Amino acid sequence: MGAKQKNLINPNYITIEIRAGAGGEEAGLFARDLFDLYSNYAQNNNGKIKIIDYTPSNLDGYKKIIFQIKASHVWLKLKYEGGVHRVQRRPQTGKGERIHTSTVSVATLPKYKRTNIRIDSSDLDIDFFKSSGPGGQNVNKRQTAVRITHQPTGLTASSQGSRSQAKNRAAALDILKSKITRAQRKKHSLNKKTHRKKQNRKARRAQKIRTYHFPQNRLTDHRINEKWHNLEDIMSGNLEPVIKKLQKKIN
Repeated sequence: MGAKQKNLINPNYITIEIRAGAGGEEAGLFARDLFDLYSNYAQNNNGKIKIIDYTPSNLDGYKKIIFQIKASHVWLKLKYEGGVHRVQRRPQTGKGERIHTSTVSVATLPKYKRTNIRIDSSDLDIDFFKSSGPGGQNVNKRQTAVRITHQPTGLTASSQGSRSQAKNRAAALDILKSKITRAQRKKHSLNKKTHRKKQNRKARRAQKIRTYHFPQNRLTDHRINEKWHNLEDIMSGNLEPVIKKLQKKIN
């Protein structure tokens, strides 16, 4: 990412999308744990959390959750969280004592200070639906949740964090504009060689960027080959030691 594009990013916002991967309900429970981790990190840094969209799992976890954090320079710190996170621990679902492995994917999205994106309303496919609470319980009987699809690009964004349909529509549209902006900037700023390198890094990252091994109280970041043995402290929101290592070795 060039200096010009960095200057267009608001460093005090980040949108994070967490999706449960392999591992069934255990993956959904770890998706919840990661959401709690980032929430605690935000609170520890005087930040604010805004939930945009979520799909609960059957055991109070998340199949998917999308949220925004507002905090000082949060994008510069949490942008490294994108990738596949692997957890190894004894099942919280109580199914045996053997170590269970599951995965969760995390995507990070910046907020641009300004964009020249003009979206034609005729290009938008807007769906309204009822928001859902944990366990599939309906928390709003009216169709206030919003999902918007940009037909030319196929990009989508959804929001159900508010009881107001208008606020959910505005939040989804804001994220959609960020996605379109990011896609356009990548298209125009990357030559084929750079694009190939980025795709290769993305493929490696898709294997796993980090492992959380609870029985050994160990977090391993595979990109920089570093380990920390205070997993409980990290999961409570103390990500700073990890972030500083990533900033030093990746930048």
